[in-house]
Amino acid sequence: MKILKIDNGNGYFCLEQAGEWQPIDTIDKTALLKLLDLYLDNEVELDSPDDQSLSNQAHAIIYRGIFDKLSQLAEEKSRFKDESETLYLDEMKKYATQ
Repeated sequence: MKILKIDNGNGYFCLEQAGEWQPIDTIDKTALLKLLDLYLDNEVELDSPDDQSLSNQAHAIIYRGIFDKLSQLAEEKSRFKDESETLYLDEMKKYATQ
């Protein structure tokens, strides 16, 4: 599922499979959290921003910020998951044997 795309120099986001694409400058906190959930729970696609592809400056700033944070999260995703599982491993074993 694609959640971020660039089209005609503007950035867009989508929160549902085959859903409506919305301009990136209209994103709010709720939509941003939903985008994060989609990113963590699913295989998603993101168009990579480059300096020539986003001509709308507001879209470029917002899109690049979201893209960079999600990309950074991708690098840390497995580490985060491993740390989370390790952190609660003892408790999970404790309650699984009862």
